[in-house]
Amino acid sequence: MNGITIYVEGGGDQRNPRDEFRRGMDVFLNELKLVARAKSWHWKLVPRGGRGRAYDAFCNACRYEENTVIVLLVDSEGPVQRDTTPLVFLRDQVSWDFSEIEEETVHLMIQSMETWIVSDADALSRYYGRGFRQKALPSDLQNLEARSKADIKKSLTRATEQTQKGNYYDNKLNHASDLLKKIDPQKVRDCCPSCDRFFKVIGRIIESH
Repeated sequence: MNGITIYVEGGGDQRNPRDEFRRGMDVFLNELKLVARAKSWHWKLVPRGGRGRAYDAFCNACRYEENTVIVLLVDSEGPVQRDTTPLVFLRDQVSWDFSEIEEETVHLMIQSMETWIVSDADALSRYYGRGFRQKALPSDLQNLEARSKADIKKSLTRATEQTQKGNYYDNKLNHASDLLKKIDPQKVRDCCPSCDRFFKVIGRIIESH
């Protein structure tokens, strides 16, 4: 192996927003990028908009890309049992075919990427400034992944709707790209086992090859 390519859900359907999202996620995953670069691996991050498109691109790459670790990172869109792996969850939930795909290359942002974003309330407060209502965000961070996508959306909307930057969901592509550069990956890992798994597993894959 001489490289890693990560196909990730997010960034929308247009090229410019996808490029901005890629830059944001690239900053968030910088620790892994540095591990790859230390081994002289190429590092490639590919946002594909919806998770179906990310899956299709992932499968295509698994067929044709050589000497490269191919990774899929998408939302779960719903609750995931602790003893269920991302591959099994997606196979059962949306009937995706993962024949000959290794478990460690399939990952989830449970239940949505915004679950990761609200893990660092301090970074959000600095970004949104006056009018930001931090108390609207979930207070029980140890059970953050158990909260539904709708609950996270409601909390993040209430926290941001009175700020000068406006409601996160009205400006999702821009705000998500910016916030990924600002939130602390370690805080997200501490709150979200899905994120911690991603960093640990991908780091181990790179270092073991």
